[in-house]
Amino acid sequence: QVQLVESGGGLVQVGDSLRLSCAASGRTFSSKGMGWFRQAPGKEREFVAAIAWNDGSTWYRDSVKGRFTISRDNAKNTVYLQMNSLKPEDTAVYYCAANGRRAWFPGVFLSYDYWGQGTQVTVSS
Repeated sequence: QVQLVESGGGLVQVGDSLRLSCAASGRTFSSKGMGWFRQAPGKEREFVAAIAWNDGSTWYRDSVKGRFTISRDNAKNTVYLQMNSLKPEDTAVYYCAANGRRAWFPGVFLSYDYWGQGTQVTVSS
């Protein structure tokens, strides 16, 4: 089992920045990568960004490219999501996810076995 604990959400103004953190514990050695997803009220959960543990390769949804940066600290088993130039449409609950032993497709919801509890990000105009 892998446990994920997120932190860093909050209420900010348009153009502000936030950094989300996700600390993983437990049997993390089999995980190939980590991802961030988000879900706004009345909408489906959508992929935001992902990173591979081994070589740090990254993937982003188009709408956050150039504004969001995903990074990792392997020693701490922690993944970060730096979010800059935030927009009202970024408002959502953000979830951290970890791949387990199954095949990993970074942008695919079903590739992830473990999920955090979610952290609210609200961008006010």
